[in-house]
Amino acid sequence: MAQIGKNSVTQQLIGENEHGQRVDNLLLKLCKGVPKSHVYSIVRSGQVRVNGRRVEVSHRLQSGDLLRIPPLRIGGADEAVAAAERSLQLPVVYEDEALLVVDKPAGVAVHGGSGESFGVIEALRQQRPQARFLELAHRLDRETSGILLVGKKRSMLLALHEMFRAGAAGSTVRAADKRYLVLVAGRWMEPLRHVRLPLLKYLLVSGERRVRVAEDGRAAHTVFRLLARWQRFSLLEAELRTGRTHQIRVHLAHLGHPVAGDEKYGDFALNRVLAREGLKRMFLHASRMCLTHPLAGGELRLEAALPPALAGFLQAVAARESQDHGAKI
Repeated sequence: MAQIGKNSVTQQLIGENEHGQRVDNLLLKLCKGVPKSHVYSIVRSGQVRVNGRRVEVSHRLQSGDLLRIPPLRIGGADEAVAAAERSLQLPVVYEDEALLVVDKPAGVAVHGGSGESFGVIEALRQQRPQARFLELAHRLDRETSGILLVGKKRSMLLALHEMFRAGAAGSTVRAADKRYLVLVAGRWMEPLRHVRLPLLKYLLVSGERRVRVAEDGRAAHTVFRLLARWQRFSLLEAELRTGRTHQIRVHLAHLGHPVAGDEKYGDFALNRVLAREGLKRMFLHASRMCLTHPLAGGELRLEAALPPALAGFLQAVAARESQDHGAKI
């Protein structure tokens, strides 16, 4: 057997002893000291290849196959990642035999990669080693908290993907109703506003992904409802009619009301002031989702309460500033 490298790719020629083994089982045997969740992650992300091609974790190897294994961090660092995955608090909002809904904390990616050691899905797999299937049904930005759906069966995952695709296309047929709570800079005046501004993805010189409003972008529709307004801030409910990347954040920034604490599209000078006042994250929370259960039928109404850090900051704003719209906070 080849020695798995920390800094280089390993090419493993499959012999008779490994013939018929599943890719995941062989990797788990070879990659001692690497968290199981990370092994599955590198296969699913395409970093593990057989004869130059991506494969599923269930792929069975044949004699003469060439297995590519990427550089792996083995030992202490990976043990620390595994411990962090096990300790990550992921409150369960709803669960049945096919669906798991968690309240994602801010500051945690939904999956590992792009500089993230691990994410929600890796933590769930670490915490639930007996689960045969756990896959993300959609995504939330790293700094966004709230409702996140995970399929426990492939049939559920495919049905949810179809539902969310319908929503992204602007269809109301079987679409999920997604609502967010968002605090923005400035005094938002309209009680109800439909924002239809097309969004275009692009890359910075550094390779980081960004989104902007552009005529040649993809159609995007957000409905904003004013919940409360103070001297410097407004609390809105954002309803996603489509599901584009960074949709809420970019629409609001384009309209001159950036999300409080947004480090990509926000008011950076204001963000420094907010950090001193106690807001150390972006004020965007996936608070509600209503959908028809794809397998069992019937309506699911999912809710995640505003996290203490955001609720506390909102109370501080209400104590400092006069409010001229909405129910008292």
